[in-house]
Amino acid sequence: MRHKRSIPNRSFRVADQIQRDLAELIPTLKDPRLGMVTVNAVEVSPDYAHAKVWFSVLVGDAEQSQVALNEAAGFLRNGLFKRLHIHTVPTLHFEFDRTTERAAELSDLIRRANAERARDD
Repeated sequence: MRHKRSIPNRSFRVADQIQRDLAELIPTLKDPRLGMVTVNAVEVSPDYAHAKVWFSVLVGDAEQSQVALNEAAGFLRNGLFKRLHIHTVPTLHFEFDRTTERAAELSDLIRRANAERARDD
């Protein structure tokens, strides 16, 4: 029995290509609930059946954008199917990425702590 040799970093390359393609496909959606969406990261399951897509919203409501993206996931998957040359195009699951929010909160905490330390000195 022959074993299929896995191609090194293939899932990372597939995820990267999905991220780039979604960045081009999402702006074509005509959903008024969508804000200015940025695709931050894509993680593909080992069997390529599912892809978790993290996004942030520059302008607009994050929850409404997430609902709109998950409703358009089939349409976006179809667009990926036409662009990607892989056997299985994953089902897309969109998650709002709170990293930017957390970074801003931490920066604010650090700024306030430094201001208090300077005032105490």
